[in-house]
Amino acid sequence: MNRYVHGYSQRETERLIDQARTLTDLLHHDTHYLAGCYILEAGCGIGAQTIPLAQNSPKSKITSIDISESSIGQAKARISALGISNVDFGQADIYSLPFADETFDHIFACFVLEHISDPLRALSSLRRVLKSNGTITVIEGDHGSAYFSPDSEAARNAINCLVVLQRAIGGNALIGRELYPLLSSAGFQDVTVSPRLVYIDASHPLLIEGFTKHTFIAMVEGVRDEALQRGMIRVAEWERGIHDLYRTCEPDGTFCYTFFKGTGIK
Repeated sequence: MNRYVHGYSQRETERLIDQARTLTDLLHHDTHYLAGCYILEAGCGIGAQTIPLAQNSPKSKITSIDISESSIGQAKARISALGISNVDFGQADIYSLPFADETFDHIFACFVLEHISDPLRALSSLRRVLKSNGTITVIEGDHGSAYFSPDSEAARNAINCLVVLQRAIGGNALIGRELYPLLSSAGFQDVTVSPRLVYIDASHPLLIEGFTKHTFIAMVEGVRDEALQRGMIRVAEWERGIHDLYRTCEPDGTFCYTFFKGTGIK
């Protein structure tokens, strides 16, 4: 796994929680597993996406893994505090999974592939531990899908700093648009990908706070220091770009972003 571009700060933890809470219906309303199914959640992080996964399928058994020991500790605490009992956790590398072939009925991965250098290898590794006729569900964003009003070149340049930095450490912030060919190339059948559009205007105050401000803009702001240190953008242009992103939260502003949810069968 590559370096996590967003870091492991308390603010990042809060951002992930806000993101999961805000997007639960959009991303997870159609993910339900039958009683008795054994599910692998790959790259669970701090457990933000584990919560809706487990709550939607309370009679299934879930094993959630991540490469970060500290993230797993947070995930365990969060799941325990909610009284969720159908999840166990383990530390593991997605490229070298410590499970026998065809162990799981289903696999779920949310916001994972964007952070690794070889997503096709990761998908192939996941396919190995999936039972025949089992399914995989993958959810990713695509920062190139962000558009807004009022438009702003400075805002787009600030977002691009995150895209470039993520690419520099081996990730891909534009991976959402690649899910279909990736899943197909990894050998999955009946692959389908559905776009999940977040559209926000003044009539959606909860989305303005939970997504535009506390998820997306917070994510961009998180790379400020590194972007400036690398000379990717001037301070004045960065500050203008962030100002203009917040400007989209005003009564006459709008913000759009697209997530992509892909499924396939082994």
